[in-house]
Amino acid sequence: MIKGTSLFSNVGIAETYLEKNGINIVVANELIPQRARFYEFLYPKTDVVTGDITKDEVFNEVVKKSLDNKIEFLLATPPCQGMSVAGKMDENDPRNSLIIKVVEFIKIVKPKNIIIENVPTMLKTSILVNGEKIKIVDYIKSELSDEYTISFNLLNAADYGTPQIRIRTIVLLSKIGEWQLPKKQKQITVEEAIGYLPSLESGQKSDIKYHFGTKHNDKHILWMKHTPTGCTAFDNEVYYPQKEDGTRIRGFATTYKRISWDKPAPTITMCNGGISSQNNVHPGRKLADGTYSDARVLSLKELMILTGLPDDWEAPEWASENLIRKVIGEGIPPKLIEAIIKNMPKED
Repeated sequence: MIKGTSLFSNVGIAETYLEKNGINIVVANELIPQRARFYEFLYPKTDVVTGDITKDEVFNEVVKKSLDNKIEFLLATPPCQGMSVAGKMDENDPRNSLIIKVVEFIKIVKPKNIIIENVPTMLKTSILVNGEKIKIVDYIKSELSDEYTISFNLLNAADYGTPQIRIRTIVLLSKIGEWQLPKKQKQITVEEAIGYLPSLESGQKSDIKYHFGTKHNDKHILWMKHTPTGCTAFDNEVYYPQKEDGTRIRGFATTYKRISWDKPAPTITMCNGGISSQNNVHPGRKLADGTYSDARVLSLKELMILTGLPDDWEAPEWASENLIRKVIGEGIPPKLIEAIIKNMPKED
């Protein structure tokens, strides 16, 4: 079993299938205590260091524990808000420079194989290093290319067993040899993934754990009942999003929108609990009266499936619905990581 470290771990969704593929994450670091506690629930044998890795005492503790355990693998997923199109895309966001701590860790601990994951715009983002502006990709090359074979890749999780379109930058580094990309798989549609689950309206519950309908306000329900699969309520002639005085609400065509049955789900965001947010509403099925069923956001169970989590995945009992929704929206589809790991270079 290869020992590894996870940096910026969140709750460890990315790590879901690592152990069954021969990688044991023995050290992890997460800034937010609530998420670190969630991680400890999922991986009770992992030594989780909670705190800000930019602080010397935290960084040094993570390094020491990694060296003591002779780790050979690193998974690093530094926060992406400063680079994300869903954020401010601010090159001066200090979170962009967290890649510097990743590189520092690599130069000290020298893991044999490394995955660095982030948003697609990482490939174009620059940071300040010693007062000079440099692209992140050039910084990684300049600091690590003497010791590692490095490749920069854009991969869509939907091509690797996840019924969700989620395009990510995947940086692969190896001391052993070239890291081959996994072969693309046939994409899985929303229908194939969650079509078997029972229909639910807002506020309803099923006998399946995590499969319940979030409670919404009556206006949102009305608008979505009259919105066909794959469409936005903004296109409705009568039941469109409107203010108290009846004037139209203005918004993006991705909001108040049902997803489609016949393709992978759109990217799941942290705001997946709101009908007025992006691409969050169940596809629904046309009813005899011409309206559509399931006028609600996706249930937790549906989100788990569309993220590629196993059927027996469970959150801690203390975790709220809102927290579970957020960490799923933040998480890396684990089947993407699993597909990459299966091609990891190995020593003879």
